[in-house]
Amino acid sequence: MNLKTALVWVATCAVLTLFLLGTAGISMVSMPGKTHKGPLPPLTPEEKRLSDRLHEHVLVLAGQIGERNLANYHGLEDAAQYVGDRLREYGLKVNEQSVLIEGRTVVNLEGVLQGKGAPDEIVIIGAHYDSAPGTPGANDNATGVAALLELARSFAAVQPERTLRFVAFTNEEPPHFQGGTMGSMIYARRCRERGEKIVAMLSLETMGCFSDQRGSQQYPAPLARFYPDTGNFIAFVGNFQSRDIVRRAIGTFRKNTRFPSEGVAAPETLPGIGWSDQWSFWQVGYPGIMITDTAPFRYPHYHQPSDTPEKVDYDKLSRVVTGLNHVVAELVRQ
Repeated sequence: MNLKTALVWVATCAVLTLFLLGTAGISMVSMPGKTHKGPLPPLTPEEKRLSDRLHEHVLVLAGQIGERNLANYHGLEDAAQYVGDRLREYGLKVNEQSVLIEGRTVVNLEGVLQGKGAPDEIVIIGAHYDSAPGTPGANDNATGVAALLELARSFAAVQPERTLRFVAFTNEEPPHFQGGTMGSMIYARRCRERGEKIVAMLSLETMGCFSDQRGSQQYPAPLARFYPDTGNFIAFVGNFQSRDIVRRAIGTFRKNTRFPSEGVAAPETLPGIGWSDQWSFWQVGYPGIMITDTAPFRYPHYHQPSDTPEKVDYDKLSRVVTGLNHVVAELVRQ
């Protein structure tokens, strides 16, 4: 970085800091309801069963299959097969969007529940099933896929007002990240080309690391001023254009779920804000948010070979998924 570029970067950061600390900044971090504080209630019997099922999904994806990407193509194929089989097993109609990349076919998998009241209005629940090179990807992102599958199981027998899609994306990780070969970018562009009305997209991303230790949570500057330094919460993250979805989602979560939660709607240029598949939907004008444990800002095994299934807190992930059931139910209402 040359001196001129460095000065521009410093000035930009300074302006952003002032903006975040002003009235507009408060509106970005101010969210409805109150986060849960204090001890967590005992798991219900259903939450315990859900915890076991989430564990099983992660064990298959990150334990049995392991690394899954174009460099480990058989793993990517096996993961796609597993996800598709589960969605069909739960009773969803599954569509495959196949594309040829680097001479190999990769697929986005779409499980569909047609809306009965407003079928043209679409809510998408998405998670990427590939893993970064060199890692089995337990937390990143077998946890997101496990949550996706269990939400699909929960809603499979429901006829929602809006159309509900559960989409497993390929190629989220580098070298495809935020590029034309990113699975969610391919999918979002097709949605736009078809003129589809996507009213909300939820990206489930790296959701299984929680800590009650002070100092366990980090942030890109200057967000530490507004948020706790204990990484025991689930985060709802969006850009400015998706602020209404962030507020609606976290408000519903807090109303129904005794689990810590934080929310932000910030510029997508801020590090971390656009670090998942919701970014692709933003690029074509759709609202989207990410639900995450904040990944590298908390999880020490992010993109490492040590991102293995035993690192995940399945009981707390179960609590989060239980809360997300209420969020999805709210979003698919007209």
